[in-house]
Amino acid sequence: MSKNKKNNFRSDTDNEEQQVNDEILEQDGSKAEESSETGDVIDDVIDEPENEIEALKNLLQKKEEEIEKEKKDYLFLMADFDNFRKRTLKEKSEIIRNGSENVLKGLLPIVDDFERGLEASKTSDDSSAVKEGMELIYNKFIKFLEQNGVKVMETNGQEFDPDRHEAITTLPVDDEEKKNKIVDTVSKGYTLNDKVLRHAKVVVGN
Repeated sequence: MSKNKKNNFRSDTDNEEQQVNDEILEQDGSKAEESSETGDVIDDVIDEPENEIEALKNLLQKKEEEIEKEKKDYLFLMADFDNFRKRTLKEKSEIIRNGSENVLKGLLPIVDDFERGLEASKTSDDSSAVKEGMELIYNKFIKFLEQNGVKVMETNGQEFDPDRHEAITTLPVDDEEKKNKIVDTVSKGYTLNDKVLRHAKVVVGN
């Protein structure tokens, strides 16, 4: 083999070896890159459960804070309602007490009139004057009752109503129109703001 041929053969061999080495290096680089990418994926997979757990912890803490806030709001609401209930009961009792006080206070002038009438009757021989004084006191008393919502029931000639009247007896009547109607009132009935305060005791035609 000539010298030129030997040199060419060596050059070709060196080139082939260099090419092989380059391919090996390239394959190693690819494997290294693939290994790096695989490692990143594994790290992401490992990190995901930790991130999920952390997110769940944060969510749980947020819900616990919301529940605690709602619990405090509920307790405040219950306290406000209890105060409102107590205040309402107090106001109601005061209204009842003051209402009774006003009624009793209004009766005092009538009591004064009775006392003056009784005192005058001791020294007066005029029965008509005493009677007139009693009628004035009576009318004043009835007016006071009406001012406080108390009214006398209309009974005689009215249809018997068991919700308003109490029949103590019946009386036979010849007139058909008087049957089941009130022919006499033994005790007057009264209403308070259209509610029966006392039933009228009546005699009913039969």
